[in-house]
Amino acid sequence: MISGRFGGIPLVVKNLLIINALMLFADFVFSGTFDIQLTRVLGLYYFESELFRPYQIVTHMFMHGGLAHLFFNMFALWMFGRVLETVWGSQRFLIYYFVTGLGAALLHTFVNYLEISSMQASAQEFISNPTPDMFAAFIDNHIARPSRQVYDFITSWSYEPDNAAYISQAVTMVENSVRHQMNIPTVGASGAVFGVLLAFGMLFPNTRLLLLFPPIPIKAKYFVIAYGLIELYLGLTRPGSNIAHFAHLGGMLFGFILIKYWNRGSSRFY
Repeated sequence: MISGRFGGIPLVVKNLLIINALMLFADFVFSGTFDIQLTRVLGLYYFESELFRPYQIVTHMFMHGGLAHLFFNMFALWMFGRVLETVWGSQRFLIYYFVTGLGAALLHTFVNYLEISSMQASAQEFISNPTPDMFAAFIDNHIARPSRQVYDFITSWSYEPDNAAYISQAVTMVENSVRHQMNIPTVGASGAVFGVLLAFGMLFPNTRLLLLFPPIPIKAKYFVIAYGLIELYLGLTRPGSNIAHFAHLGGMLFGFILIKYWNRGSSRFY
């Protein structure tokens, strides 16, 4: 699909590939040797978490949750990013990469804020009136995949709604759930990579891509639109998943805004 003058790996893409690979290797070494998980040190935490550090806004973009996570992100960066860097030049591509990566973190954090604020409000409402029904409502609204033991606990508590031990245990469970939600780190270059994908689709809309599953050709513009719609659907319907769908959308959104800004006054689509 990409050949000729786009066949090499330009400077920024090459260095990004190397840095991301080295960081995953360092994570393996630190985890195995020092029992330190760099993804939990350099990953991005919610800003109200006691684990949040400002540098994580940048460092999370270079950490990945495993070899497969790294491979798919870096493969997409290699495939599409080298074309963009060749067309734009290294400086503009680097700016674009970081703007989309940071924009992805911004939208992801905003969505987290909405979800966690709602969770905190429900937690306070329950703590002020700790009943089995209120606890069940909290679980149904804010816990994606509660265990069977949680439902067994609710059933047992419902037979003794004034039992102080049940009330104390339920309050602790709710507080721990809120704390756990705030202490989930976000890692990966996916936001920036989705921005790169968006840019490729805008600059080369009619380039045909060959999908793996199913193995059919599709124009880049339709591929990008379909991917964006899928991410939006999954983000709205699966808020408790381990994939930061709105970070992906944030990368695409900020990429679109930046490209339109760079091309303001132009009649071209991109």
